[in-house]
Amino acid sequence: MTVNTTVTVRVPAKVNLQLAVGPGREDGFHDLVNVFHAVSLFDEVTARDASARRSRPLTELTADGGTGSHLARVPLDSSNLAARAAGLLAETTGKGTPVDLDLLKQIPVAGGMAGGSADAAAALVACDRLWGSGTAQEGLAGLAARLGSDVAFGLVGGTAVGTGRGEILTPMDSPGRFHWVFALSPHGLSTPAVFGEYDRLFPDAPEPRESPALRAALAEADTAALGRALDNDLQPAALSLLPELERTLDTGRAAGAVGALVSGSGPTCAFLVGGADEDPGTVRARRREVVAALESSGLCESVVTAEGDVPGATPV
Repeated sequence: MTVNTTVTVRVPAKVNLQLAVGPGREDGFHDLVNVFHAVSLFDEVTARDASARRSRPLTELTADGGTGSHLARVPLDSSNLAARAAGLLAETTGKGTPVDLDLLKQIPVAGGMAGGSADAAAALVACDRLWGSGTAQEGLAGLAARLGSDVAFGLVGGTAVGTGRGEILTPMDSPGRFHWVFALSPHGLSTPAVFGEYDRLFPDAPEPRESPALRAALAEADTAALGRALDNDLQPAALSLLPELERTLDTGRAAGAVGALVSGSGPTCAFLVGGADEDPGTVRARRREVVAALESSGLCESVVTAEGDVPGATPV
């Protein structure tokens, strides 16, 4: 039998097409209705067998990546969510041996696109294969839910609605192909800080509800309707903490974006620029206009393009 000594897993970023946030719960979380959409901006997590290492932490981490990935913000110790994922899998299965985790990052760090959660999902898949744990998908999903609200989505990708803390996933009918532009901010936003500001701004938040208009737009692959239905309850809190994001959103809209919103807790801003129901030449021209406007605005560290949806964590 062939024994794996290296396993690499590619995992996508997400954009929240809808993020409806309820009031704070006693456990410190919030009930959510969170429509996740996986896009073609990927991290890769490589798990390498390090059983010959004399020292034992279970994991040692390295990180690399392109411009705008804010690598200095990536923890390389046991607090990293990917390291925690490996540790939880080892504890649960009893199969863990020392492993090196190499993170190749293209998903923005602290950018509201679930890069850390995506890496945790990839680490679960990579370590499960490396160690031959044979954990079923349902078992990995259960571990993902214990690690964080967004981790389970990294396993499955596509388009799905998350309820509870966001970890209870139901796939959504989304046959279309949508084109996106993402404006990456030079600043980071702490997710707890954004939720704290949300609680300050909206102390009497209602229970979250899924948007029928969004569900219909996805099912019908209607780009214009999807642009109108995009919604993020955390956006006012993110704008309160980082007001320049309003100018970023306005810049993309003025350049022709079909829809725009802050992604998750921010500060990345997402711009819908087209879909498969439109003329490809029109979509390309619109994407160029939005990219050019954002790049010349002086508001962004970098601007990237992607498509969605795409599958979740996949060995490569």
